[in-house]
Order: sequence, then C-alpha cells, then structure tokens
Amino acid sequence: MFSRSEKVIYPGYGVAHINRVIEKKIAGTIKYFFELKFLNKDMIVLIPIDNEKSIGIRKLSSKECIEAIFKMLAEPFDSLLIHDMSMSNWNKRNKEYQAKLRRGDLVEIAEIYRDLQYIGLQKELSFGERALLQQTEALLVEEISLIKSMTEQDTILLIRKLLPQGRIAEKNELTSIY
Repeated sequence: MFSRSEKVIYPGYGVAHINRVIEKKIAGTIKYFFELKFLNKDMIVLIPIDNEKSIGIRKLSSKECIEAIFKMLAEPFDSLLIHDMSMSNWNKRNKEYQAKLRRGDLVEIAEIYRDLQYIGLQKELSFGERALLQQTEALLVEEISLIKSMTEQDTILLIRKLLPQGRIAEKNELTSIY
C-alpha cells in the first residue's frame, strides 16, 4: 500500500507522486482512487486503489538496483548478438519491448535501452527504434536522477558514458557521441 505524497513509478510513464486519495461513488459502490500527478509531465491520472498491483504501480528502485543497472550498461557487448538483434524482425522485438515497458521494471527498461544503443552501432535506427530509445532513456534518467540526487543532464551523461561506445568516444576525445 502506498501513502499520500509518496513517489511511485507508473509503468511506461515515469515518476509520479500520490497527490491525494479520492472517494467516488460508482454504480452505487464507493471506490477509492490514488490521484497521481506526474513530475515531468502535465498529467494527472486516477488509479483505483484495489487495482494498483495489476496496473503495475511500484515504489522507486533501490540504490542497489541502480548500481546493478550501471554494471549491466557498462558490460562489453557481443557483436554477434548485436548483429542477430539488428537483423531480427523489428515487429517481434517491439512487441517484447512494449511488454517490458508495461511491466515497468527498471532493469528491463535498461536492457531495452542497451539493446537499442548496440543495434544503433550496426545500422541506423528506424523511426520506431529511435522513439523507443528516447522513451527508455527518459524513463531511466527520470528515476535514476531522483534516486541518485543528480540533475537529469548529469544522469544522461553518466548513462551514455557507461555504454562501451560512450567509453570509446571518450577515449578518442570526442565531445559528444550523439
């Protein structure tokens, strides 16, 4: 159970805080809702309290989880795996990616981000791939910056530098890899 003013993650949309609990009478039954106000979006949603688990609302990730994500992002990539992913059917991969986004697990979101960054080394990303890359980066940055008490810009730089191609670019004294 969550409490008022607590920050939570709404899968696929990011960080929100529980603004208040609202009581509504629906079909003769009183229902209670969390009013979620998003931190980086001009959006408010009502979530039935008795459906919070099925919707996937969760607490912010732990610092240990963030460190595990950093480690995963920094691992050297397997060029054969990248080739296989870049050649596989985008529709099939996108379906899998969308399911991961709906679950809202930050580790899975980081995996999507890493995969798309790696695919981008082999070929130019399609419009859909670029949009998904931007979405996953925004979700990662929003939650990580909040947990690590960093600015979003510093968080973007950090996660991009963690990726093997980011470290290569840094070694070659390139100022920007994007």
